[in-house]
Amino acid sequence: QVQLVESGGGLVQAGGSLRLSCAASERTFSTYAMAWFRQAPGKEREFVAFINWSGESRYYADSVKGRFTISRDNAKNTVYLQMNSLKPEDTAVYHCAARVGTPSYSSMGSYGFYNYWGQGTQVTVSS
Repeated sequence: QVQLVESGGGLVQAGGSLRLSCAASERTFSTYAMAWFRQAPGKEREFVAFINWSGESRYYADSVKGRFTISRDNAKNTVYLQMNSLKPEDTAVYHCAARVGTPSYSSMGSYGFYNYWGQGTQVTVSS
């Protein structure tokens, strides 16, 4: 059973930056595909970013491309989400997700692919 714990959320003004972290309990973390999703009040959970086990493959939602960067440190069992040029519409609870293996391109953005989830961290961007 993998436990994921997010941190780094908070309140920031539009145009500011935050870095989210997701620490995993699993010592075989390096075999897991990881992703970030977010959910705003009254909206469905949406895909933000994906990174494969090695960090060589990364994909982003169009809404965050060029502003957010996903990375991982397998020695620290941690995945990160650097968020720059934040906008009020980025306000949401951000969750990290994990699953062993490599998803197809069509699956990496699907929350049904991932079988481990963190509790989430709140990001609020004020205008």
